[in-house]
Amino acid sequence: MRKTNKRLAQTLLTATLVLAGIAQAQVIEVKPGREVLEGEPLSLAVSQLKAGSRIKLRTSRLLQGYMGLQVYQAEAQFEADATGRVDPGRQAPQGGSYAGVDARGLFWAMKPARPAESLSQQLREAPSGEILIQAFSAGADGTETLLAEQRLLMRKLAEGLQRRDAEGLPGAQLVLPPKAQGKLPVVIVLGGSEGGSGSSRGLAAELASRGLAALAMPYYSPQRWGATGPMPPELPELPKSFAMIELSQLEQARDWLAKQPEIDASRIAVYGVSKGAEFALAASSHMAWLRSVVAVVPSDVVWEGWDSTNSAALNQPSFAWKGQALPFVPYVDFQQEFAGFMTGAPVIVRRPQDKGRAANPERAAAARIEVERFKGEMLLIAGSDDQMWDSGGMARNIAARRVQAGLATEALVYEGAGHAINGSGYAPTTQHNAGPMKMGGTPEADARAQGDAWPRMIAFLRRTLAAQ
Repeated sequence: MRKTNKRLAQTLLTATLVLAGIAQAQVIEVKPGREVLEGEPLSLAVSQLKAGSRIKLRTSRLLQGYMGLQVYQAEAQFEADATGRVDPGRQAPQGGSYAGVDARGLFWAMKPARPAESLSQQLREAPSGEILIQAFSAGADGTETLLAEQRLLMRKLAEGLQRRDAEGLPGAQLVLPPKAQGKLPVVIVLGGSEGGSGSSRGLAAELASRGLAALAMPYYSPQRWGATGPMPPELPELPKSFAMIELSQLEQARDWLAKQPEIDASRIAVYGVSKGAEFALAASSHMAWLRSVVAVVPSDVVWEGWDSTNSAALNQPSFAWKGQALPFVPYVDFQQEFAGFMTGAPVIVRRPQDKGRAANPERAAAARIEVERFKGEMLLIAGSDDQMWDSGGMARNIAARRVQAGLATEALVYEGAGHAINGSGYAPTTQHNAGPMKMGGTPEADARAQGDAWPRMIAFLRRTLAAQ
């Protein structure tokens, strides 16, 4: 009987300890929930740790990289506070993929990695946008013990977006928010020198996911390159050289939008990125009907045209107004710079532009975009270390002209950031200078710029397009 009672007592003690361990199990908390729209405020923390204990947090996800689909990872080491908690939004890591207090650090600091095949396969089978968050205890000998894991589904787009091709505008597509009601304002989205429909459609869908109707409007579609060599343009109806692009096609877009039952064509903004920002600014100087302009990494002048396969595009302006060539700034040593793609030297597109501007001050003055002619509000977003062109300096020039004219203008110029700052601040920024063409900036500065500019841009569009 005594032996039986002793065994029963031991069993009860073991069960109590197990239950106590479960009650104290480490937990990864994700707020506001385990499914979020990319760019929305997000926090993660680990609780139920031993005060002062050291852990490692690791994030993993599958992304399209330079080498195709790749696993990206970031990690950071922390010490639990007195309450047994680790919170990257309040604590700086002691080491890892990034430094400083940063709630988004474990997302933007991800780099291509080679994890265990089992984890790689697990991520390949996960829904698109899923991020695996893991917490490990770190042994003195470098070993790791998994404490907890959590899955976060970071959606790029909202579900239920409505899409409609725009008749007469090759590749253009209107994207409407889910369950849109009433007459909506609309943003015309212009991509950059990459051409085709991909970037403008992607950004239009992101804006529609946040309740803004958006028209993706491709305007140029160059020859493409694939694994087997050259490929035909995606949209053969559009110019394949970046020369004499017609600004007045925005008026055609306005006329089509006015026929759409969901759209209030009296409330139209234009959003341009890089060469699309040059387009947006040049067009707005002729179009009083636009309500507002967002220009991301903009230019204050019209530049010479270009085509990587056709030198005849040089000696022409990038843009034209109703068939008339606009004054432009010529490049100097443009083709020599692009020879880096063959030699392996870094390609810094800013160099032939800076040389051209310095060598042709009179032409630069004539090519200046008359931004003071646009009376609506304007938001400029730029980086001081942009190596594609001097967007920081040019944004300041634009802002100075408009402020002098008494026009509402907001210029966000981020110190140390490069050209690739059109994003939410949660996607990895570590590969912006990994290819032969250098964007400038650092991963930290680019992520900081994105994280600050993204919500301000959304708020700007909502405010300036609001019904009056």
